[in-house]
Amino acid sequence: MTDQKDLTETRRLAYDQTAGRGPGIVFLGGFNSTKDGTKARHLEAWAKAQGRAFLRFDYSGHGSSMGDMRDGSISAWFEDATAIVEGLTKGRQVLVGSSMGGWIACLLARAVPKRVAGLVLIAPAPDFTEERYWCAFDEATRERLEREGAVEVPSAYSDIPYVITRALIEDGRRNLVFPEPLRLDCPTRILHGTADEAIPLETSLRLFDHAEGQDIRLTLVKGADHRFSTPDCLDLVTRTVEEIAA
Repeated sequence: MTDQKDLTETRRLAYDQTAGRGPGIVFLGGFNSTKDGTKARHLEAWAKAQGRAFLRFDYSGHGSSMGDMRDGSISAWFEDATAIVEGLTKGRQVLVGSSMGGWIACLLARAVPKRVAGLVLIAPAPDFTEERYWCAFDEATRERLEREGAVEVPSAYSDIPYVITRALIEDGRRNLVFPEPLRLDCPTRILHGTADEAIPLETSLRLFDHAEGQDIRLTLVKGADHRFSTPDCLDLVTRTVEEIAA
């Protein structure tokens, strides 16, 4: 059952939570995605069958949560995730981060490592605001972004384009993963499809090399795209989560 949690006077987050044994599973969705996506629902069904605690939620400006997507930022969505983990869960959690959720999961592992039992990062997109948008924009697009404060970019998953704001780009630079050390002292699994056209495989390879830890593994799935939602991919996700949670 969907509920909402007050964060501030202006932000309420929608979430669905299932009680069960720990460590619990928290699903962190991607940019412009919702808690009702295929991977989140699949994991929830698996968790219920296993009797394991599970939580999925919408960041502010996403899905059923309050706020305007244009006002969002990596800092705000990281604050959302931190409030959800610290306010609604107990003990250590396995964080399953998809795309942008992988970036948020890395920030959580850096900020509150004692609350993180493990990471499962699906096509993680750390630093995407800088690397996939700003660095990929031509000079004319950059000038328009600086002048008008926002530009529209096409989405591979919707007829409605993404709105990328100057504030999102600038805030992203305050939350970059790659320039700073990333110590992951928990089991970490990175899953990435070789046919992913949204986040290149090189991003996961770079994250694999950049992160420091004793139990970090990278799995490549030939032919899988960014959705990573075929039956085989979903089974791989649940097997990986089960391994970490055990």
